[in-house]
Amino acid sequence: MTGDVPHSSTVSRATDRRGDASPFALGLLLRRAHWRAAAAAGEALRPLGIELRHFAVLIVLVDHGPTVQRDLAAATGTDKAAIMRVVDDLERRGLVVRKTVPGDRRVRAVEITPQGVELFDAAHAAAVPQAERLVAELGPGEAEQLTDLLTRFAHPAGGEA
Repeated sequence: MTGDVPHSSTVSRATDRRGDASPFALGLLLRRAHWRAAAAAGEALRPLGIELRHFAVLIVLVDHGPTVQRDLAAATGTDKAAIMRVVDDLERRGLVVRKTVPGDRRVRAVEITPQGVELFDAAHAAAVPQAERLVAELGPGEAEQLTDLLTRFAHPAGGEA
């Protein structure tokens, strides 16, 4: 098997260190940046009694309105069983409700409650100091530039991803 893998002493090894020229470097840096951002978000959400997986569902519901669980799973990158557990958690807290979908008794749409909207707004307020700490080492205008670049990267004009 190792005979099929080209090996050269000049081949760059994938790392996430500054200046890495590996073709994997961008993905690895994005993964590390995600870990930092997710940790900061988790710290902001912890006092509110929810986790990032719960907040991800609330984001979809605020953005799209009532959403069936299958679409929530797709929008959050979660499998069907995990999304059911997250919705169960949110429903127990009174942050969402499940409602029947007209025309299909088996399908339930998940809808955010007024209490869920309040928590959603409180989470944004709680996240401000964390977000400021995340970009504290960037220079003037660089946080906005980073946001712009990541937005264009995540949502290409051609509609990919």
